[in-house]
Amino acid sequence: MRQTRRSFLKASMAAGMAVGMTAAPAQASPRPQAIRPASRKLRLLILGGTGFLGPHVVEAARSRGHTVTLFNRGRTNPGLFPDLEKLKGNRDPKKGAGLKALAGRSFDAVLDTSGYYPRMVKASAELLADNIRQYVFISSISVYSDNSIVNMDESGPIATMPDPTLETVGKQFQYYGPLKALCEQAAEKALPNRTTNIRPGLIVGPRDNVPRFTYWPVRIERGGEVLSPGDPDDPVQYIDGRDLAEFIVACIENGTTGVFNATGPNWPTNIAELLYGCKAVTGPDARFTWVNADFLDQQNVQGWTHLPVWIPPKGEYEGYHRINIDKAIAAGLRSRPLAEIARDTLDWFHAWPEGKRFPWGGVITPEREAEVLAAWHKR
Repeated sequence: MRQTRRSFLKASMAAGMAVGMTAAPAQASPRPQAIRPASRKLRLLILGGTGFLGPHVVEAARSRGHTVTLFNRGRTNPGLFPDLEKLKGNRDPKKGAGLKALAGRSFDAVLDTSGYYPRMVKASAELLADNIRQYVFISSISVYSDNSIVNMDESGPIATMPDPTLETVGKQFQYYGPLKALCEQAAEKALPNRTTNIRPGLIVGPRDNVPRFTYWPVRIERGGEVLSPGDPDDPVQYIDGRDLAEFIVACIENGTTGVFNATGPNWPTNIAELLYGCKAVTGPDARFTWVNADFLDQQNVQGWTHLPVWIPPKGEYEGYHRINIDKAIAAGLRSRPLAEIARDTLDWFHAWPEGKRFPWGGVITPEREAEVLAAWHKR
């Protein structure tokens, strides 16, 4: 199957940048279990904090008894968390009030969910370096230059760019990964041995306002014959935003530094388990028809974009859904069951007013799905 570099990197960029995206409804689904308070209360600063990942971290931190302050422009979900201290400014010190609201402030740790350009990460990290214990930067597995490597750990080859001062992801998002890598380096340079660089994979679950995972529980809930991509054994990896948030808070509580691949689940899984897991919480009406990658290619149906999460595990993407996460698991990364993710994602999706749901662009339409299935049966 021909997976263009442009389409893949565009989707990868969306996967990483989702941590700063706007989303609604404002309430996120808490994990339905008792949470033991932390032994020591910490003061946390989140740069961003009102999009996708940020609110999950706020809720995870507060459930542990920590105090959270937000620093952002006040544009995304400004009414969220009205009881938190909010500092208004701009990541770019050259714009508006810049970082002035942070001057002289001290915190136990800083979480940077909104850094995309190394100059801006450098500015915030250097400003806060003398007044914090730890700087946590949310990066991306897009930093790796070779996705063909199976079981790649944090020592994998890192993508570079010809001009490291360039502040654009490029027309085909080819610089997104290299820029994230440079941001990691900027944070570590400002706070040597006090930086935690976390590289998430595909972040899913409630609050994700693009259909990268949500497509599957919503489509399977609709029932009927479901176009199911590739081989049922094709590997997939993803991480619920709430599990990522809890891992972040654990790293802060334990003072854990270093670089971590952060995707999941904690066990190997595949596209069939994903689809059947969604079916288990949506009802028995869906019927899966597995269509191989070559035929999908002939029909100009792409994995990851038209049929989310899945991508053919061959060639330059053979290792993409086989990232090694042993280091993160040892540091406390845990995965909740797929059934919980699918159910909560559906509940979140249905909480939107029908006319105001997030754009469903990019994924295969019902009409096109039916056409491809008809062609498959006639082959």
